[in-house]
Amino acid sequence: MLERRATVPARCTPAVGPPSILLLDGVPQSARHAREFVREFIAYQVPGASEEHLENTVLAASEMVTNAIRYGTEPGDSLRVEIHADDVRTRIEVHDPVRRRPRRRPESDERDRGRGLIILDALCGPNGTGWGVEDIPLGKAVWAEVKAS
Repeated sequence: MLERRATVPARCTPAVGPPSILLLDGVPQSARHAREFVREFIAYQVPGASEEHLENTVLAASEMVTNAIRYGTEPGDSLRVEIHADDVRTRIEVHDPVRRRPRRRPESDERDRGRGLIILDALCGPNGTGWGVEDIPLGKAVWAEVKAS
């Protein structure tokens, strides 16, 4: 004879606040979703963040996601955005499935493209904490840290 035991239902406590990870399709509309995600996350996680810090972080994330869509995805691929923030800095990572690293292009008034890394340099350079690229098991992660102002 089998003995039946009463089972206690598993309790799943929902996370408080917005998640720190966002999965996106590799399509142009995803840059808008990334901007909204970053705004919501920082507003919750660092409620005293300055407007300048918020705008700089949103711009950095938008540029990174746009670059990942243009140069790091093929049709049907997805991206992963991770964000971590505190009173000192905000770190954003954008993961895509392509190993090819971003490269700077010469400045040009004739092209509408090629300014993303220049913008990251301006936002995360001497006044920020930097940006870079790391290999991950299935592609690369481009990261940027924006110093709180």
